[in-house]
Amino acid sequence: MAAVFLVTLYEYSPLFYIALVSVCFLVTSALVLGWFGLGVPVILRNSEETESSTRVLKKQMRQVKNPFGLEIPNPAAASVTRGVTLTPDCLEDCVLTCYWGCNVQKLHEALQKHVYCFRIKTPQALEDALYNEYLYKQQHLQSIKKNDKAEKYCQLPEDAQVVDFGPVPRARYPLVALLTLADEEDREIYDIIAMVAVIHIPDESYRLSCRILYQYLLLAQGQYHDLKQLFMSANSPASSSSDTFPGESSTDTGLLEKAGLAGDEPELQEENSKDCVVCQNGPVNWVLLPCRHTCLCDGCIKYFQQCPMCRQFVQESFPLCSKKEQDEDGSTHV
Repeated sequence: MAAVFLVTLYEYSPLFYIALVSVCFLVTSALVLGWFGLGVPVILRNSEETESSTRVLKKQMRQVKNPFGLEIPNPAAASVTRGVTLTPDCLEDCVLTCYWGCNVQKLHEALQKHVYCFRIKTPQALEDALYNEYLYKQQHLQSIKKNDKAEKYCQLPEDAQVVDFGPVPRARYPLVALLTLADEEDREIYDIIAMVAVIHIPDESYRLSCRILYQYLLLAQGQYHDLKQLFMSANSPASSSSDTFPGESSTDTGLLEKAGLAGDEPELQEENSKDCVVCQNGPVNWVLLPCRHTCLCDGCIKYFQQCPMCRQFVQESFPLCSKKEQDEDGSTHV
Protein backbone atom coordinates (compact mmCIF):
# COMPACT_ATOMS: atom_id res chain seq x y z
CA MET A 1 0.00 0.00 0.00
CA ALA A 2 2.84 2.39 0.80
CA ALA A 3 4.43 1.73 -2.59
CA VAL A 4 1.14 2.36 -4.39
CA PHE A 5 0.70 5.59 -2.43
CA LEU A 6 4.17 6.83 -3.34
CA VAL A 7 3.66 6.00 -7.02
CA THR A 8 0.33 7.80 -7.02
CA LEU A 9 1.90 10.80 -5.24
CA TYR A 10 4.78 10.84 -7.74
CA GLU A 11 2.44 10.75 -10.76
CA TYR A 12 -0.34 13.09 -9.71
CA SER A 13 1.06 15.59 -7.14
CA PRO A 14 4.08 17.94 -6.82
CA LEU A 15 3.99 17.31 -3.07
CA PHE A 16 6.45 14.41 -3.52
CA TYR A 17 9.17 16.78 -4.67
CA ILE A 18 8.36 19.23 -1.92
CA ALA A 19 8.52 16.49 0.72
CA LEU A 20 11.80 15.11 -0.66
CA VAL A 21 13.50 18.54 -0.67
CA SER A 22 12.20 19.25 2.83
CA VAL A 23 13.61 15.99 4.21
CA CYS A 24 17.02 16.65 2.62
CA PHE A 25 17.05 20.16 4.05
CA LEU A 26 16.19 18.92 7.55
CA VAL A 27 18.86 16.22 7.49
CA THR A 28 21.51 18.68 6.27
CA SER A 29 20.53 21.24 8.88
CA ALA A 30 20.72 18.60 11.61
CA LEU A 31 24.23 17.63 10.57
CA VAL A 32 25.40 21.24 10.44
CA LEU A 33 23.85 22.37 13.70
CA GLY A 34 24.74 19.23 15.61
CA TRP A 35 21.22 18.02 16.35
CA PHE A 36 22.49 14.43 16.28
CA GLY A 37 25.37 15.07 18.71
CA LEU A 38 27.99 15.45 15.99
CA GLY A 39 28.94 18.96 17.13
CA VAL A 40 29.42 22.05 15.03
CA PRO A 41 31.83 21.32 12.17
CA VAL A 42 35.34 22.66 12.64
CA ILE A 43 35.09 24.79 9.51
CA LEU A 44 32.35 26.89 11.17
CA ARG A 45 34.29 27.48 14.42
CA ASN A 46 36.78 30.19 15.09
CA SER A 47 40.31 29.25 16.10
CA GLU A 48 39.79 30.04 19.79
CA GLU A 49 36.72 27.79 20.07
CA THR A 50 38.55 24.99 18.27
CA GLU A 51 41.55 25.15 20.59
CA SER A 52 39.53 25.45 23.78
CA SER A 53 37.25 22.55 22.89
CA THR A 54 40.20 20.26 22.20
CA ARG A 55 40.89 18.43 25.44
CA VAL A 56 44.53 17.45 25.81
CA LEU A 57 45.13 14.40 27.96
CA LYS A 58 47.24 15.48 30.88
CA LYS A 59 50.33 13.42 31.56
CA GLN A 60 51.19 12.31 35.03
CA MET A 61 54.05 14.54 36.18
CA ARG A 62 56.94 12.61 37.69
CA GLN A 63 59.42 14.23 40.04
CA VAL A 64 63.03 13.39 39.17
CA LYS A 65 66.04 14.37 41.27
CA ASN A 66 68.79 16.04 39.26
CA PRO A 67 72.20 15.35 40.84
CA PHE A 68 74.02 17.88 38.63
CA GLY A 69 74.39 21.64 38.83
CA LEU A 70 76.75 23.98 37.00
CA GLU A 71 77.32 27.73 37.26
CA ILE A 72 79.69 30.35 35.84
CA PRO A 73 80.73 32.51 38.83
CA ASN A 74 82.47 35.28 36.85
CA PRO A 75 81.27 35.34 33.22
CA ALA A 76 82.72 38.80 32.53
CA ALA A 77 86.29 37.49 32.95
CA ALA A 78 85.88 34.52 30.61
CA SER A 79 87.38 34.40 27.12
CA VAL A 80 88.97 31.88 24.77
CA THR A 81 92.48 33.08 25.60
CA ARG A 82 91.95 33.50 29.38
CA GLY A 83 89.73 30.48 29.89
CA VAL A 84 86.64 30.17 32.07
CA THR A 85 85.89 29.24 35.68
CA LEU A 86 83.09 26.74 36.34
CA THR A 87 81.46 25.88 39.66
CA PRO A 88 79.86 22.41 39.79
CA ASP A 89 77.26 21.80 42.48
CA CYS A 90 76.47 18.08 42.63
CA LEU A 91 74.57 15.82 45.02
CA GLU A 92 77.03 12.96 44.48
CA ASP A 93 80.69 12.57 43.49
CA CYS A 94 80.98 13.64 39.85
CA VAL A 95 83.51 13.96 37.04
CA LEU A 96 83.80 17.19 35.03
CA THR A 97 85.09 16.92 31.45
CA CYS A 98 85.39 19.92 29.12
CA TYR A 99 85.53 19.74 25.32
CA TRP A 100 86.74 22.82 23.46
CA GLY A 101 85.62 23.34 19.86
CA CYS A 102 83.08 20.50 19.84
CA ASN A 103 81.42 19.87 16.46
CA VAL A 104 77.77 20.99 16.56
CA GLN A 105 76.40 18.27 14.30
CA LYS A 106 78.35 15.49 16.01
CA LEU A 107 77.14 16.60 19.44
CA HIS A 108 73.48 16.36 18.44
CA GLU A 109 74.15 13.04 16.74
CA ALA A 110 75.69 11.87 20.02
CA LEU A 111 72.49 12.81 21.86
CA GLN A 112 70.50 10.75 19.38
CA LYS A 113 72.87 7.82 19.91
CA HIS A 114 72.12 8.05 23.62
CA VAL A 115 68.47 7.42 22.71
CA TYR A 116 68.83 4.70 20.07
CA CYS A 117 72.26 3.07 20.46
CA PHE A 118 74.02 3.20 23.82
CA ARG A 119 73.81 5.19 27.02
CA ILE A 120 76.27 8.03 27.60
CA LYS A 121 77.25 7.38 31.22
CA THR A 122 80.97 8.19 31.05
CA PRO A 123 83.22 10.69 29.22
CA GLN A 124 84.57 7.84 27.08
CA ALA A 125 81.04 7.03 25.86
CA LEU A 126 80.53 10.64 24.75
CA GLU A 127 83.91 10.70 23.00
CA ASP A 128 83.01 7.53 21.11
CA ALA A 129 79.72 9.09 20.04
CA LEU A 130 81.50 12.29 18.95
CA TYR A 131 84.14 10.41 16.94
CA ASN A 132 86.67 12.73 18.65
CA GLU A 133 85.27 15.72 16.72
CA TYR A 134 86.60 18.34 19.15
CA LEU A 135 89.78 20.40 19.35
CA TYR A 136 90.88 19.81 22.92
CA LYS A 137 89.75 17.77 25.90
CA GLN A 138 90.33 18.81 29.50
CA GLN A 139 89.35 16.45 32.29
CA HIS A 140 89.76 17.10 35.99
CA LEU A 141 91.38 13.93 37.28
CA GLN A 142 90.11 14.26 40.83
CA SER A 143 86.38 13.68 41.11
CA ILE A 144 84.25 16.52 42.45
CA LYS A 145 82.96 15.67 45.90
CA LYS A 146 79.27 16.04 46.58
CA ASN A 147 78.12 19.46 47.81
CA ASP A 148 81.62 20.77 47.12
CA LYS A 149 81.32 24.05 45.21
CA ALA A 150 85.01 24.39 44.45
CA GLU A 151 85.79 26.40 41.32
CA LYS A 152 87.28 24.51 38.38
CA TYR A 153 89.40 26.38 35.84
CA CYS A 154 89.20 25.40 32.17
CA GLN A 155 91.56 26.82 29.55
CA LEU A 156 92.87 25.99 26.12
CA PRO A 157 96.63 25.28 26.02
CA GLU A 158 98.82 27.95 24.45
CA ASP A 159 100.03 25.63 21.71
CA ALA A 160 96.43 25.21 20.50
CA GLN A 161 96.66 28.71 18.95
CA VAL A 162 92.87 29.18 18.88
CA VAL A 163 91.68 32.78 19.14
CA ASP A 164 88.16 32.34 17.71
CA PHE A 165 85.81 29.68 16.36
CA GLY A 166 84.90 31.36 13.09
CA PRO A 167 81.95 33.51 11.96
CA VAL A 168 78.33 32.90 12.91
CA PRO A 169 76.68 30.46 12.28
CA ARG A 170 79.45 28.28 13.60
CA ALA A 171 80.19 24.62 13.01
CA ARG A 172 81.70 24.21 16.50
CA TYR A 173 80.56 25.10 19.99
CA PRO A 174 83.25 26.96 21.96
CA LEU A 175 82.90 24.77 25.05
CA VAL A 176 80.88 21.71 26.02
CA ALA A 177 80.99 20.65 29.69
CA LEU A 178 80.04 17.10 30.62
CA LEU A 179 79.12 16.08 34.18
CA THR A 180 78.92 12.35 34.92
CA LEU A 181 78.52 10.33 38.10
CA ALA A 182 81.86 9.04 39.42
CA ASP A 183 80.47 6.01 41.27
CA GLU A 184 78.87 3.24 39.20
CA GLU A 185 76.40 2.47 42.00
CA ASP A 186 75.01 6.01 41.80
CA ARG A 187 74.14 5.44 38.13
CA GLU A 188 71.70 2.77 39.23
CA ILE A 189 70.04 5.08 41.77
CA TYR A 190 69.46 8.23 39.74
CA ASP A 191 67.32 8.51 36.63
CA ILE A 192 69.58 11.31 35.35
CA ILE A 193 73.05 9.90 34.70
CA ALA A 194 74.79 12.80 32.90
CA MET A 195 74.42 16.46 32.00
CA VAL A 196 75.76 18.18 28.88
CA ALA A 197 76.13 21.98 29.06
CA VAL A 198 76.86 24.03 25.92
CA ILE A 199 78.71 27.20 26.93
CA HIS A 200 79.48 30.25 24.82
CA ILE A 201 82.94 31.76 25.37
CA PRO A 202 83.68 35.21 23.87
CA ASP A 203 86.52 35.38 21.34
CA GLU A 204 88.01 37.74 18.77
CA SER A 205 85.16 37.47 16.25
CA TYR A 206 82.15 37.12 18.58
CA ARG A 207 82.27 39.05 21.85
CA LEU A 208 78.93 38.04 23.32
CA SER A 209 79.37 37.62 27.07
CA CYS A 210 79.96 34.15 28.48
CA ARG A 211 76.81 32.17 29.27
CA ILE A 212 75.28 28.70 29.26
CA LEU A 213 73.32 28.30 26.02
CA TYR A 214 71.82 24.84 26.47
CA GLN A 215 71.72 22.16 29.14
CA TYR A 216 70.76 18.59 28.29
CA LEU A 217 69.90 16.02 30.95
CA LEU A 218 70.60 12.41 29.89
CA LEU A 219 68.36 9.78 31.46
CA ALA A 220 69.20 6.14 32.15
CA GLN A 221 66.10 5.02 30.22
CA GLY A 222 67.49 6.48 27.00
CA GLN A 223 65.87 9.91 26.80
CA TYR A 224 67.35 13.36 27.05
CA HIS A 225 65.64 16.61 27.99
CA ASP A 226 66.51 20.23 27.32
CA LEU A 227 66.65 21.98 30.66
CA LYS A 228 64.73 25.25 30.30
CA GLN A 229 64.22 28.24 32.56
CA LEU A 230 60.92 29.22 34.12
CA PHE A 231 59.39 32.67 33.68
CA MET A 232 58.60 34.08 37.10
CA SER A 233 58.82 37.40 38.86
CA ALA A 234 61.42 38.31 41.47
CA ASN A 235 61.24 40.04 44.83
CA SER A 236 63.48 42.87 43.73
CA PRO A 237 64.74 44.22 40.43
CA ALA A 238 67.96 42.67 39.19
CA SER A 239 70.87 44.72 40.38
CA SER A 240 73.42 45.51 37.72
CA SER A 241 77.03 44.75 38.55
CA SER A 242 79.64 47.46 38.59
CA ASP A 243 81.35 46.14 35.48
CA THR A 244 78.18 45.93 33.38
CA PHE A 245 77.42 48.71 30.92
CA PRO A 246 73.85 50.03 30.52
CA GLY A 247 73.51 48.89 26.90
CA GLU A 248 75.16 45.50 27.36
CA SER A 249 71.93 43.59 27.93
CA SER A 250 70.21 44.89 24.80
CA THR A 251 73.38 44.38 22.76
CA ASP A 252 73.71 40.79 23.91
CA THR A 253 70.07 40.11 23.08
CA GLY A 254 70.53 41.46 19.56
CA LEU A 255 73.64 39.34 19.04
CA LEU A 256 71.82 36.26 20.27
CA GLU A 257 68.95 36.86 17.85
CA LYS A 258 71.35 37.25 14.92
CA ALA A 259 73.10 34.02 15.84
CA GLY A 260 69.83 32.16 16.32
CA LEU A 261 70.64 31.47 19.97
CA ALA A 262 68.11 33.75 21.63
CA GLY A 263 66.07 31.95 24.24
CA ASP A 264 62.37 32.33 24.94
CA GLU A 265 62.29 35.49 27.04
CA PRO A 266 59.10 37.09 28.38
CA GLU A 267 58.07 40.17 26.45
CA LEU A 268 57.29 42.26 29.50
CA GLN A 269 58.91 42.43 32.89
CA GLU A 270 56.45 41.41 35.55
CA GLU A 271 55.85 43.17 38.83
CA ASN A 272 58.53 42.57 41.43
CA SER A 273 56.46 40.21 43.54
CA LYS A 274 56.15 36.49 44.14
CA ASP A 275 52.42 36.77 44.83
CA CYS A 276 49.83 35.23 42.54
CA VAL A 277 49.11 37.53 39.57
CA VAL A 278 45.35 36.90 39.94
CA CYS A 279 44.49 37.13 43.62
CA GLN A 280 47.69 38.96 44.70
CA ASN A 281 47.51 37.02 47.95
CA GLY A 282 48.76 33.44 47.70
CA PRO A 283 52.38 32.55 46.90
CA VAL A 284 53.18 31.50 43.34
CA ASN A 285 53.53 27.72 43.14
CA TRP A 286 52.28 26.41 39.76
CA VAL A 287 54.17 26.15 36.46
CA LEU A 288 52.06 26.25 33.31
CA LEU A 289 53.12 24.34 30.21
CA PRO A 290 54.03 24.84 27.42
CA CYS A 291 54.53 28.59 28.07
CA ARG A 292 56.50 27.95 31.35
CA HIS A 293 54.96 30.94 33.15
CA THR A 294 55.01 30.50 36.93
CA CYS A 295 52.33 32.91 38.08
CA LEU A 296 49.44 31.14 39.88
CA CYS A 297 48.88 30.00 43.45
CA ASP A 298 47.25 26.78 44.65
CA GLY A 299 43.83 28.44 44.92
CA CYS A 300 43.69 29.99 41.44
CA ILE A 301 45.18 27.19 39.33
CA LYS A 302 41.88 25.28 39.09
CA TYR A 303 40.03 28.23 37.49
CA PHE A 304 42.27 28.75 34.45
CA GLN A 305 42.51 26.90 31.16
CA GLN A 306 44.57 29.72 29.65
CA CYS A 307 47.70 31.33 31.04
CA PRO A 308 46.78 34.73 32.55
CA MET A 309 50.09 36.17 31.32
CA CYS A 310 50.24 35.17 27.64
CA ARG A 311 46.73 33.68 27.05
CA GLN A 312 48.22 30.44 25.74
CA PHE A 313 46.15 27.34 26.43
CA VAL A 314 47.48 25.23 29.30
CA GLN A 315 48.26 21.66 28.33
CA GLU A 316 49.98 20.62 31.54
CA SER A 317 50.86 22.12 34.91
CA PHE A 318 52.86 21.04 37.92
CA PRO A 319 53.56 22.50 41.39
CA LEU A 320 56.97 23.71 42.48
CA CYS A 321 56.44 22.18 45.90
CA SER A 322 53.73 20.12 47.57
CA LYS A 323 51.37 21.37 50.26
CA LYS A 324 53.33 19.41 52.85
CA GLU A 325 56.59 21.07 51.86
CA GLN A 326 54.93 24.50 52.01
CA ASP A 327 53.66 23.82 55.53
CA GLU A 328 57.09 22.60 56.65
CA ASP A 329 58.76 25.65 55.13
CA GLY A 330 56.26 27.98 56.82
CA SER A 331 56.75 26.36 60.22
CA THR A 332 60.53 26.67 59.79
CA HIS A 333 60.26 30.40 59.14
CA VAL A 334 57.99 30.84 62.15
